[in-house]
Amino acid sequence: MKLSLDLEANSPKEWVDAVMADFPSFLQDHADCERKASAMAMSLVAKYPDRPEIIPELIETGIEELQHFQQVYAHMAKRGIPLAKEITEDPYIKALLNLCYSDPQRRFLDRLLLASIIECRGAERFRLVCDAINDDPDLKEFYHLLWASEAKHGNIFVKMALNYFPEEQVYKRLAELNSGEAQIIRALKIRAALH
Repeated sequence: MKLSLDLEANSPKEWVDAVMADFPSFLQDHADCERKASAMAMSLVAKYPDRPEIIPELIETGIEELQHFQQVYAHMAKRGIPLAKEITEDPYIKALLNLCYSDPQRRFLDRLLLASIIECRGAERFRLVCDAINDDPDLKEFYHLLWASEAKHGNIFVKMALNYFPEEQVYKRLAELNSGEAQIIRALKIRAALH
């Protein structure tokens, strides 16, 4: 049983170039994304207290994402880069959420599967950033570790979905959302941001 997915669209080289040309802005956005990922995991705990099978993993994921935020912030502080003054809307996440069904049961499935896709996209992009860093071994190692962590989270959310939905439904919907995500990535404006 495959718990993760292969993304349909690769991030363009232009994205890596934009990140490396303005790494301080990328770090600020990355910190915001880790903070939001932690909040998202905990919001699922709050929204679905009747789903005890997934609550421990959601809490663990929320804590891990908060630790990632702490680690990104440490790299920023070392370089004299402040946190962004305000968290801006993420056009990628907004577009993904527009793919969700509105009825509660299918929306629950979509939120888990989109979380998986977002984590897989993060893993892909952290790998690209890791490969592009040539002058800072600590930062390169940090993004290598994050790449592995995000890939693991992608698996966790699919496994959570399989607790509540038939395998055929999970993988059919995962493929549909993955296809939608590919269209979003291809149309997304290139900027020095994680998404």
